[in-house]
Amino acid sequence: MSEQLDLFAEPEKNTLDSKISLKASNEHRILYFDLETQKSADDVGGWGNIHDMKLAVGVVWDSCEQEHFSYLEGAALQLVKKLRTADLVVGFNVKKFDYGVLQPYADFDLDEITTFDMLIDVNKKLGHRLSLNHLAENTLNAKKSADGLVSLQWYKEGKIDKIIEYCKQDVEITRDLFLYGESHGYVKYSTRSGVAKDLKVDWKRASLI
Repeated sequence: MSEQLDLFAEPEKNTLDSKISLKASNEHRILYFDLETQKSADDVGGWGNIHDMKLAVGVVWDSCEQEHFSYLEGAALQLVKKLRTADLVVGFNVKKFDYGVLQPYADFDLDEITTFDMLIDVNKKLGHRLSLNHLAENTLNAKKSADGLVSLQWYKEGKIDKIIEYCKQDVEITRDLFLYGESHGYVKYSTRSGVAKDLKVDWKRASLI
């Protein structure tokens, strides 16, 4: 059975400006990744116990297949295997959070996967963190449709389809932000005083793989 039949996948609707190509010309497999959890930090005794939050939904956008692949907890091992096929995994807070949640399901150290974490890079350049939503609004004029707390409530209510759609949107924003930065050499943000600025980035995939 093909991996995309394990749970859920469908063709992607391109939300990018046509000047930015979703597909790498060199055919490197770039996987854009995000997940949602079953439990909050409070539920597991704090942020030091991310490994206990448990996977609710994980979503990957595959640059070669040009599709989303979605995984529930029962297919967590398939998700891990999918990530391992990547030439590069791209995420936002992926190394600390997403990999922290997913590590208990893996039979190898997820840090072995070649991964680019945009949050870490932005934090190094600015000296402080910015949210994915902040960067998306300023750079792409896009906005997240919900947040993690809403997703947790949906999980309690059994509304898995809503979590999948929300997670897919986050993956699309992650992908589009990375591709914008790669193509333009900067992303946009606002200072605490509301001044719009460009943040220079070097996100060429050839230097990251």
